[in-house]
Amino acid sequence: MFSRADLPDTIPVFPLPGALLLPRARLPLHIFEPRYLAMLDDTLKTSERLIGMIQPYDGPGGDGKKLHAIGCAGRLTAFSETEDGRYMITLSGISRFRVRREIEGFAPYRRCEVGWDGFVRDIGPAEQDTGFDRAAFLDLLARYFEDRSLKTDWEALREADDELLINSLSMLCPFDPEDKQALLEAPSLTTRRETIVTLIEFALRGGSAEEIMQ
Repeated sequence: MFSRADLPDTIPVFPLPGALLLPRARLPLHIFEPRYLAMLDDTLKTSERLIGMIQPYDGPGGDGKKLHAIGCAGRLTAFSETEDGRYMITLSGISRFRVRREIEGFAPYRRCEVGWDGFVRDIGPAEQDTGFDRAAFLDLLARYFEDRSLKTDWEALREADDELLINSLSMLCPFDPEDKQALLEAPSLTTRRETIVTLIEFALRGGSAEEIMQ
C-alpha cells in the first residue's frame, strides 16, 4: 500500500490516446516501441515502479504532443516478455497526478515533474456511490451495448461493487479520448457515474462529444 509520502516528484509518462487508468483499477498494455521498452527497463530499477498514463492532444501545430494536465500513475505489477522482445504488462492504478512541468533530458521517453495534491480519495479504500440506482444504470447500459453491438459478462457486472463497475466501464467503453479525460478528472465516483450516464444518453440520441462539452 502506497502512502502520499511514497510518491515521487518525477515519473516517466506514457502518452496514449484513449487509454484510461484509474486508481485501484488495472490496465493491461502491450509494450514494443524501443523508447517504451527503455522506459520499462528503467522503471523496473526503481522501488516505486510507477508509470504515468496520460492523454496527449493536438497543440497549435496539430502534432499531438501536448499533454493534458492530469494523468494517473500505475505501479507495474505484472509483466512477461515475448520471444521477440516485447512485453505484456499490467499497471495497477495508484493515484492521479497533476503535471507541473515536463523534464527535458537524454531519456528517449517523456518524464514529468508531478504533484499529487488534490487527489486524496485515490490512496485509500474503494469509493462508494451512495445514490447509485444499479438497476436503472444497467438497463441504460444494456441499451447502449445493444446499440453498439458490444458484448459483456452481465452476471459479473451485476455482482461487481460500485467502484469496480463504474471504473471498469469508464476504461473499457469506446468513448472518445476527451470523454475519457473527463472521466479521469471526475472528482468522485458519483460524478464519474453521472458522466458515464451523460455520455451514454448522448450516444443513444446520436449526440456528439462537442455537444456534451457545450
